[in-house]
Amino acid sequence: MKTVLANCSASISELKKNPSALIEESEGEPIAILNHNRPTAYLVPAETYEAIMERLEDYQLGMLVNERQNEKIEAVEVDIDEL
Repeated sequence: MKTVLANCSASISELKKNPSALIEESEGEPIAILNHNRPTAYLVPAETYEAIMERLEDYQLGMLVNERQNEKIEAVEVDIDEL
């Protein structure tokens, strides 16, 4: 059996009946959408998704900074007055 990575879950039938109520009940937490008691999708409110995307972007920018710091070792120092 697959692990459900959410505290809330709903069947596809429940989702079809009233998706807005499910989102409201979850209070910003992800909802596992189950098909035959197996997670097939996760539903997250827009605010939660936006926060996830911001954190992912911050992480990616941090990785870029780390990569570029390593490039500094290979950099050639230049004096602006010598140009």
